Amino acid sequence: MLRHTVLRGRPVGGAIRKRDFGSTKRRLGYEDTIENLRIGKDTRVIFQGFTGRQATANAKESLAWGTNIVGGVTPGKDGEHLGKPVLPTVREAMKQLKPDATGIYVAAHQAPAAIEEAIEAEVPLIVAVAEHIPIHDIMRIHSILKTQSKSRLVGANAPAVASTTRAGLGQSLCIGMGGDVLAGTNFVDALKIFENDEDTKGIVLIGEIGGWAEIEAADWIKDYRKRNSNPKPISALIGGVNAAPGRVMGHAGAFTLPGEPDALMKIKALEQAGVTVVNHPEKFGDAMKTLLGSSGRASSGSSATGSQRRGMHTMRSRPTREVLTKISSQKRSLHIRENLALDLLREKGINASEYSGTGRRRMLAVGVDRSGRSPCIIASPASIPENPHKESKRFLFDYRRGFDPIRAAAVAEHLHLAESAKESLPKLINGLIDLFKKKEALILETLFVERLGDLKVVGANFTFDDAAFRSTKRQADIHALRRIEDEDPQEVEAEEDGIVYIKFAGDGNIGTLVNGAGLAMNTVDALADAGGKAANFLDTGGKATSETVKKSFQVILQDERVKVIFVNIFGGLTLGDMIANGVLLAFKELEMRIPVVVRIRGTNEEEGQRIIAESGLSLHAYDDFEAAAAKAIELANSS
Repeated sequence: MLRHTVLRGRPVGGAIRKRDFGSTKRRLGYEDTIENLRIGKDTRVIFQGFTGRQATANAKESLAWGTNIVGGVTPGKDGEHLGKPVLPTVREAMKQLKPDATGIYVAAHQAPAAIEEAIEAEVPLIVAVAEHIPIHDIMRIHSILKTQSKSRLVGANAPAVASTTRAGLGQSLCIGMGGDVLAGTNFVDALKIFENDEDTKGIVLIGEIGGWAEIEAADWIKDYRKRNSNPKPISALIGGVNAAPGRVMGHAGAFTLPGEPDALMKIKALEQAGVTVVNHPEKFGDAMKTLLGSSGRASSGSSATGSQRRGMHTMRSRPTREVLTKISSQKRSLHIRENLALDLLREKGINASEYSGTGRRRMLAVGVDRSGRSPCIIASPASIPENPHKESKRFLFDYRRGFDPIRAAAVAEHLHLAESAKESLPKLINGLIDLFKKKEALILETLFVERLGDLKVVGANFTFDDAAFRSTKRQADIHALRRIEDEDPQEVEAEEDGIVYIKFAGDGNIGTLVNGAGLAMNTVDALADAGGKAANFLDTGGKATSETVKKSFQVILQDERVKVIFVNIFGGLTLGDMIANGVLLAFKELEMRIPVVVRIRGTNEEEGQRIIAESGLSLHAYDDFEAAAAKAIELANSS
């Protein structure tokens, strides 16, 4: 996030220099914009949506941190704001202010146009903060980014940092990759920057379920360690080991698409690459101090209270600390009943009906490839219905240009189709792609059989992008297919208040209440490692308030299995004392009959802990995570 990336000493160059390859000239592309990530104290920054509430709050804090904000853009406005010029367009801002980077602080439905305007103006670095930008808008933007070599996108949904500071370690640069399904910058892009960066002595990598980015990073790290005699130490955290299968865990992109690796696979890959993996953000400080000491890279003479040492590079795929934003719901995807999915196919003229029990079923889907930042065809010849993605292969295509009909032959070959059925495949592919784009789907998965030279769909698993309706009111007809009666009533109740609540199966007895999806997943995982059993995942959102804390308690208390509630709050924009007062409010108004363990770290943490400790209620205040977790487990098991 821009306000956290002010500790470097080098400015960003506005244009990318062409490289001399002798007689061989390579066409420049998006890969050449990676160097634009090198921002520092001299980086000239503008804010889009500058005069809005969100941008104003963040700009004030950024200016206090020392960010070189030179002005901003608000459509249709000229003048001054926070003592900085305001211009009506990004193109005009580029001419007059010559920024190196822009922070986009507008609502999700406005963000795509703002990003495109910045690309057209050739701003070197574009940081998009909004969460829940419709995924089809983002795929279109990535299609545009691939055609140019001037602008680099970070995000969408991209803030960051905070545990190494307590260990006396500073940060050379922090990059919030973004919590949405498709990020503009990935781990490997960032690792390339820091391999030869003199300011960076060690690297912290924070990832979670969803996509292949961490696996790709592990492969890169393996190669890096082979070619370097004294590699920089790397520590990592992967959230979601205990994530509910098939569920979106708070962040827009925090879920596993069919065929993607789970959290344990990512952890194993990183460990095999020589990365030290921790299970909670609090442990990064000690881990990195040990690694830096043993590597000989640690600087001397720093402490948490004195002048902070630089040298830690932090990059995360999702933020622990959210930005100041209000959204009606953090739900991301809409899954519809199979019979309704088959109806949609029939409306497209596709032969579709329920499986009769005969015929070899194979899988064909249209979905999103996170690594390629594009849509793709997914095909599998496997006939085992329990594992339709066995032997699956992806065929990527450009979002704007569509799928090349010539490639249908390769899909048919992979599916092992009979010659008589190959001519029917393009119709099915085109029908699925048309539905995918027009109805803004996340994944359309079908099972089909061959019937007398034709392809008949006999199974459908369709998921659509919920953000398209919630942020822009598009796809109202698809949203109307949602069946609330198929969902958990407590989860629906929480959703109405912007809270993401997922009730876990099993005998979990610790209710969790956390601000931030990444931290919520880490809390569940770390409790499990310590011998505890979480009953739920609950993310209040990054900007938790006293009221959302109270409503979160109400939802958790409906679960009779819960014997103790563990509140784990990291305060950034969220104030520790406000959260403490929210806990007291809930405790009194809801007539709590079970104990509550509260861990508050961050802004106003001491005041928050004091309020809890002096309340006289059955509340237990801690600042150390492991101590708080141990107390919660003790209380849960003794009830």
